[in-house]
Formats: sequence, C-alpha cells, structure tokens
Amino acid sequence: MFYGLNKFIKKILPKQLFYRALLIVALPIIFLQITISIVFFDSLWIKTNKGMTRALAGEIETYIDAYNRNLNTAIDVDKLFRENLNLNVKYLDSKKIPKEKVERWFSPIDRTLRRELKSRFTDYWFDTISYKNLIDIKIGYKNGYFQFYIPKERVTNTSARMFALWITLPAFLLITIAILFLKNQTRPIIKLAKASERFGKGEDVEEFIPSGALEIRQAGYEFEKMRKRILRHLNQRSEMLSGISHDLRTPLTRIKLQLAFIKDEEISKKLTEDVNEMEKMLDEYLQFARSQFSEKTTKINLNTFIKSLISKYENNNIKLELPKNIEINGRANLLKRCFDNLINNSIKYSNNINLKLTKSYNHTLIIIEDDGPGIPINEYENVFKPFYKIDKSRGDSKSSVGLGLSIANDIVKSHGGNIKLDKSDLGGLQVKIFLPS
Repeated sequence: MFYGLNKFIKKILPKQLFYRALLIVALPIIFLQITISIVFFDSLWIKTNKGMTRALAGEIETYIDAYNRNLNTAIDVDKLFRENLNLNVKYLDSKKIPKEKVERWFSPIDRTLRRELKSRFTDYWFDTISYKNLIDIKIGYKNGYFQFYIPKERVTNTSARMFALWITLPAFLLITIAILFLKNQTRPIIKLAKASERFGKGEDVEEFIPSGALEIRQAGYEFEKMRKRILRHLNQRSEMLSGISHDLRTPLTRIKLQLAFIKDEEISKKLTEDVNEMEKMLDEYLQFARSQFSEKTTKINLNTFIKSLISKYENNNIKLELPKNIEINGRANLLKRCFDNLINNSIKYSNNINLKLTKSYNHTLIIIEDDGPGIPINEYENVFKPFYKIDKSRGDSKSSVGLGLSIANDIVKSHGGNIKLDKSDLGGLQVKIFLPS
C-alpha cells in the first residue's frame, strides 16, 4: 500500500527541483489561506449576513403588518419606514409576482435570503442580479404585491471584500518572493548541470566559476577539478601516443627493409602483410586519438552531412530516409570517421543498405541496417572491444584490424550518445546511433 502511494506521489510530483521547492513553500501558504478563509466565511461572514438578512425580513414583515393595521387611517406607513428603516416600497395592485426565479443557488446571499423569506411569507420573489447596488424583493399581498428596493449593504458585510484582499495580497507577495529566491538558488545548479552536460558531450567548457550556496559551490569546485584532471589525462595520452607512434615506426620501417632481402617470397609476403596490418592499426588509433582531443565542436546539419558522406560511395543500393533540417552539435571529422566505419562494414558484407534519420524531443536517432550475414547476438558486446575480430560471422578478417566498431562506439560516447546493435528487418545487422539533440 505504502509502496503504491509512494510511487503515485513520485509520478505526480514535478521533475524539476525549482517546482518541487516551490511546492514546499507555496502549499503551506495556500493551505493556510484556505483554512483562514473557510473559518472567516463560516464564523463571521455567513453568520453576520444571516443576522442582517433575518433583521431585514423582520422589517418587511413589520411593514406589511403596520400597513395592514393602518390601512384605513391617515398614517403614512411608507414614509415612516422609508425615513427610519431605509425601505423603499410601493404596492402594485392587480399584479402578480413573476413565476420565474432568478435566484443563484451557489450564492450565499441568495441562499440566506431565500431561507428567511420562506420562513415568513408564502408568496415571495427576489432578484439580486439585475441591479448593482439594490435587491428587488416582491411579497404577495391580497390581489397584488409589495415591491421593496433594498440596498445590498443591508444583507451583506462589505468588510468581507477587504478581508479577502488583505489575506490574498500577502500570500501573493510571499509566493512571489519565494519564486525569486528559488530562481536565484536553482540558477547555479542549472549552470553546473549544463556545464557537465556540455563537457560530457566533448564540447569546450570554459573555466567554471562556482556560485550559490556552499554545497553548490563545493560541487562546482569538484567539477572544475575533475574537468582539469580529465583534460590533463587526455593531453598526456595524446603526447604518449605520439611518442609511441614515433618509437614504433622506426623499428617497423627497419623490419620492412629487412623483409625485402628475404629470398623466400611466400614468407616475405606473409610477414609484410603482418607489418602492414600493424602500421594500419597504429595509424587508425593514433588518428582517432588526435582528432578526439584537438577537434572543436560545431553545428552540424545531419541531412547535408550524411548526403555528402554517401555521395562518395556511388552505391545505388543505399536507401536514405532523411527528414529536413536536423542539426546537432558535434565534431564533424570524428562523426565522419564513425559513419565511414559503419557504412564501409555494411557495403563490404551486404548488398542492400538502409539509412534512416529521425528526431525526438531530446535525441537524434540514426539507423544503419543491411541484409548481410549479421553478428551473433552473443557477440554484440564483444565487437566493441578494441582489436576484437569475428572470424565466423563476417569473414575476411584480414582486411580489418578490429577497431572499426570500437572507434565508432568511442566517438558516439564522446558526443554524449549511445550505440546499440540489433537484428535488421533486412536480415542482417542493424546499428542504432543515439545522439543528443
């Protein structure tokens, strides 16, 4: 039971910190305002209005009784009640009270007035709507009726509006102050979150200056330390790989020269192929490492980007499904390398290729699928490992160094995205690339 309630509360609660904090501040204020309003409405306003309405009904009843007693005398009852009780009344002979009611059932004034008139008179009618400051009351008498024009302040307490204003205005001011305060408190958190997101996508992030509360500033300082450590690590890796490249190329070149003097052509050919594979492996990884570290992030139109990429293959078997104007922030050379690796694999091992591009509110999806032999499901995770080869599923392993999918995966991850493998509807492999929008 409690688990279900907790799950329901989490589901209906706002996801953003600002709105959650605002609820914590605003709900008690609103609850207090409602409670005070109900107590005031019940104990003061309704009871006061009920007493005023009852007094008015009594005055009307007194007037009719006085009029009936002094019907044949010279006493001016109308003048007497008009001057002393503010009752504007006239008698309309040979006229009937309207049958249609104009009462508002949701109005406390109408409910109280109806209750008091019903307890004293059998034939009555009233209207609290037609006139702004007057109430029209009709009481049946013999062949006609008495018509009373009563000021509305006789049946309602005007201080209620002032009370409502005074109770609403402070609440509004408190909530406004709370919104401004919470905006100021959440702004550093949003700033830190955006900086972390940009850095996670591989974008350039200037030195982050923490602000806000102590805990938020501490998180900002730790983020800045982490950013500098990662950048230092990437720089060290780039320098180390450059050193490795220089140190390895010299002995590889000597080996290739020595192989030229081997008389056995078959042995020389095999050893040369191995050396060339080593050079290719080294070049691919070093090229990837350098571009990942040095290339800047730019705005990329994926539609134009993919069309330009596909045009160089001159392959009529590549079917494109590209909507218009999908843009992302990324590093063009790295993404080109990623798509080249994936498309080359599909062209190499299949006859028909589909490339589809879709966009949702928070990510862009690129799907590349083919009708080739595919990859066994149990190998989906392994193929992303550097230098891993599958000899059984996609033959011709000698033409590959086992870095294509690994590099593609690293490139997608460096952009804050994800890459997944699945079985294609065409029968081969389906590659799904998720990139943040």
